[in-house]
Amino acid sequence: MADLSVNLGGIRLRNPVVTASGTFGYGQEYADLVPLNRLGAITVKGVSPRPVPGNPTPRTAEVFGGMLNAIGLQNPGVEKFLHAPEYLPALRRVGTPVFVNIWGTSLDDYVEVARRLDAEREGIAALEINISCPNIKSGGIAFGTDLKMAHRVVSAVRQATTLPLITKLSPNVTDIAEFAKCVVGAGSDIVSLINTMPAMAIDVETRRPRLANVTGGLSGPAIKPMAVRMVYQVARAVEVPIIGMGGIATWEDAAEFLLAGADAVAVGTAIFHDPSCLVRIIEGLDAWLDRQGFRTVADCVGRLEPPACE
Repeated sequence: MADLSVNLGGIRLRNPVVTASGTFGYGQEYADLVPLNRLGAITVKGVSPRPVPGNPTPRTAEVFGGMLNAIGLQNPGVEKFLHAPEYLPALRRVGTPVFVNIWGTSLDDYVEVARRLDAEREGIAALEINISCPNIKSGGIAFGTDLKMAHRVVSAVRQATTLPLITKLSPNVTDIAEFAKCVVGAGSDIVSLINTMPAMAIDVETRRPRLANVTGGLSGPAIKPMAVRMVYQVARAVEVPIIGMGGIATWEDAAEFLLAGADAVAVGTAIFHDPSCLVRIIEGLDAWLDRQGFRTVADCVGRLEPPACE
């Protein structure tokens, strides 16, 4: 049998399957549906300095090939996340690495959250810097689509903590490889990609947008081919580990990302439809590695064969 464990920049995962931020709550919401101790890592919803109620409803809409969301990064704030029993204290008992997604509307916000988490780091394996969310009015994607701002944010967070840093990249740029090189140069240990893509849907009977926010982030199978392409490009631009995501619902999807150059994969939208897909993806990857003759996950990363020529 293949060894499913992954060394993600010094973080040991039991397998390469992690949850994408914003799709798995803070873990406990799914504890009765998914064996949390079987996952490679749990990435929690974004945490900001203070509680955020999120955007008005409706905040989600199913569309062909995926879904739109404009949740607005609703969260309890860093203090409650650290101390309320249903958040980090509960995750500490699971024994699965926890990645804490952090965000803010200013540079100081990112630094404040990073410092607070660094001070009480027990049970936190890494911080994921969200500079790519398209669903908030300020911050978020504004940092992730400007090279200078992206560098400033990552540099500032790097100075605020010694925890491993993952930077979540936006797909809404001309050259995502340049942004990957930028954030790695600023101190990011790992990159994750991609986040959702800005999109819109309209109810033709009411003639109203289907989201109260008008636009939202498109996720799900519709964006997978673009995500695979971007992971492929980034893997050839930087030498740090990559967490690939975007439309993964099956083990075949996950295998595509690994072959493109991802060291681990994050599952998101598919969890809403069927949380048990996480275990099936892990088991499917295990069987696929055996069939392909790979002894470890690392053996298959980037092992894309050249296209057949007729």
